[in-house]
Amino acid sequence: MVKNSIFSFFFFVGIVIISLFFLPTLFLPNKIVLFGGKVMGYWAGFCLKFFLSTKINIKGKENILSNNKFFIASSHQSMFETFYLQTIFNSPIFILKKELLQIPIFGWYLKKIGSISIKRNKITKDNLSFFDDISKIVSKSNRPIIIFPQGTRVLPTERPEFKKGVSRIYEELNISCQPIAINSGYVWPKNGSKSSNKTITISILKSISAGLKKEEFLKILENNIYSELDNIN
Repeated sequence: MVKNSIFSFFFFVGIVIISLFFLPTLFLPNKIVLFGGKVMGYWAGFCLKFFLSTKINIKGKENILSNNKFFIASSHQSMFETFYLQTIFNSPIFILKKELLQIPIFGWYLKKIGSISIKRNKITKDNLSFFDDISKIVSKSNRPIIIFPQGTRVLPTERPEFKKGVSRIYEELNISCQPIAINSGYVWPKNGSKSSNKTITISILKSISAGLKKEEFLKILENNIYSELDNIN
């Protein structure tokens, strides 16, 4: 309990300090702002290791796509992956719920780095143009888009069906998908206390090439990620 409180205090204070330090960069080129995101990712990793004695294990680095455009589909159990994946990949562009962009400072940062927002479970004018927007972004940028196909953070033991939006993105973009399985919920759950002396495994799976039917892609993606989560949990 004491470790949990110390971790939470130093982590969130650190994030606030980093955010305030990089606040002036909101008026500067994106490269500088994106570096701030990496700093937050490294800070998250440091706090987990130092205060909770967490080991962070990265599997499958050899599977990372480097020469072609791709998008990332990752399991989502905690805040960890939102921060730490920025240290592994080239400043990914997040697809996230619109409410996050309304948070002072943090939301400004998300807008500045090009995050794509969507109103979940609602049909809006913005949502209807969503796929056109991401197609334009992908064509102009070398940064990969990242989406959490479970739709929200889930418990480590939960296995909800993946949202069909990820298969629509796969079909519309016609690029490879980089699946990732992360068991972070056992250390940093969406609810409750954090755990110490455990290992977070980030498993970067073999990519799924473009060209499959979206229904087949969704089935393969869900099976690959959940099978890997069963192995690393």
